[in-house]
Amino acid sequence: MTMIDPAIVPQRTLYTGAKMPAVGMGTFGSDHADADAVSASVAGALRVGYRSFDCAACYGNEDMIGKIFADAFAEGIVKREELFIASKVWNDMHGDGDVLIACAKTLKDLKLDYLDMYYVHWPFPNYHAPHCDVDSRNPDSKPFTVERFMKTWRQMERLVDMGLTKHIGMSNMTIPKLEAVLPLCRIKPAAIEMELHPCFQQPELFDYCRAHGIEVVGFCPIGSPERPERDKMPEDIADIELPELKAIAAAHGVHPAVICIKWAVQRGASPIPFSLKEKNYTMNLKCVTEDPLTEEEMETIRSLDKNNRLIKGHVFLWEGAKDWHDLWDEDGVIVKIMVIISKLPLNIFTQQQKAAGVYNSITLQLFCYQ
Repeated sequence: MTMIDPAIVPQRTLYTGAKMPAVGMGTFGSDHADADAVSASVAGALRVGYRSFDCAACYGNEDMIGKIFADAFAEGIVKREELFIASKVWNDMHGDGDVLIACAKTLKDLKLDYLDMYYVHWPFPNYHAPHCDVDSRNPDSKPFTVERFMKTWRQMERLVDMGLTKHIGMSNMTIPKLEAVLPLCRIKPAAIEMELHPCFQQPELFDYCRAHGIEVVGFCPIGSPERPERDKMPEDIADIELPELKAIAAAHGVHPAVICIKWAVQRGASPIPFSLKEKNYTMNLKCVTEDPLTEEEMETIRSLDKNNRLIKGHVFLWEGAKDWHDLWDEDGVIVKIMVIISKLPLNIFTQQQKAAGVYNSITLQLFCYQ
């Protein structure tokens, strides 16, 4: 087993002054790796030199990972204060008082007294069942609203006050959503998790976060070839198959996936790759400590951006949404719910109101503001 000295792994400094390793290990098995397999990889990663782990309640493996952490502490492999451990509140736990319950369960499962980061996994309370398919829909799904999100965020802030997490963060956000909520935050997010890989670089959102002192944590850093089937579409592009990326990899004598990790860290993001294979997760960490990409190679990769979002979020759509694009505010405004006017009783309008155009104005108001 190759060991990497954690001291030589690049670090990010959060706005609080706390340090976070620039490479972490994700723990989402993408519906194909069970909790035993994921936790075994976490155990191996700890011994290799990983000191940052990205967990989540909905991954269904926090209790198994918690046993790995407890054993590592007991055996003296690592001290708790040497780790940066993150988790996330799932979408079905946004209600009043639910965030504290969710965080308490995560802490119990992970066998920890506190988290280093706790994220709001998605910015709306739209639940989907594990292993669902792309056409699955929850009839109770709702679009994002500032009021509903801030009720959740107030509970997140309370967790910091209680010492249950040192930092809080957001995930799967957009610039319009951030513009709406950041001025309202008593405790601002220390990090934002977002999909980031060479074919989906999100330069505007990336720059926005950096300008606001928010660290960027990138998931799917190599294009997530093992992502769930529900997230695979015929038009998707495989980052590691791009000729330009293969050429850079050949020049460095590594796999194209390694180049994706190098690029992310040199760009200023903190990727959280996952692998079941010791060789792969070892190289994902080791690669950022040696043989950096040249400026020319970085520019070549920058030019590969194809706006190819892989985690589209179909399963979170609400009734009235057109398609997955509505989740991402691509026109620069927060997409709200569409209420189909034909579902309203027609007798709510008088003949005079209809003649005066009130019918149309109410339709527009419902579309824009509800």
